Amino acid sequence: MERTRFETPLGPMILEMDDSGIQLLEFTEKSITPTNTSPSEELQKAIEQIRDYFDGKRSSFDLALAPKGTDFQRKVWQELINIPYGKTISYQELANRLGDPLVIRAAASANGRNPIAVIIPCHRVIGSDGSLTGYAGGLHRKKWLVEHEQPYQQGNLFE
Repeated sequence: MERTRFETPLGPMILEMDDSGIQLLEFTEKSITPTNTSPSEELQKAIEQIRDYFDGKRSSFDLALAPKGTDFQRKVWQELINIPYGKTISYQELANRLGDPLVIRAAASANGRNPIAVIIPCHRVIGSDGSLTGYAGGLHRKKWLVEHEQPYQQGNLFE
């Protein structure tokens, strides 16, 4: 298992991975002890792709993922990966895509337990009324991520 902490425009993130892939990517204020001083090529590749995303140079990832969770949680997380960059869906739409509109609460719970922020884009799931509800990394980060993925940023007329 390799672990590192690195900076992003939204604050520090922790990245943990092993030979099977990324197991954890989360925003944090905690300090950690990196597992080694010479990160593997895969760890470096992951950090580079995440930084490219934040720099607006990447809209998808080519990384092995190995999140730990129940079968249902992994099914939800896989569905999150299918949400296109720059698009959002509601929690109800997520439940519908899973094949059962009645699993909305379970789907929302699994969404909230996503251990791999940004790459598994749980930030793309919003309330049915368009509100930015719930995000483990904080609503200010969810807002930034959703706005970051919009194809055209509207400027402020008074800047």
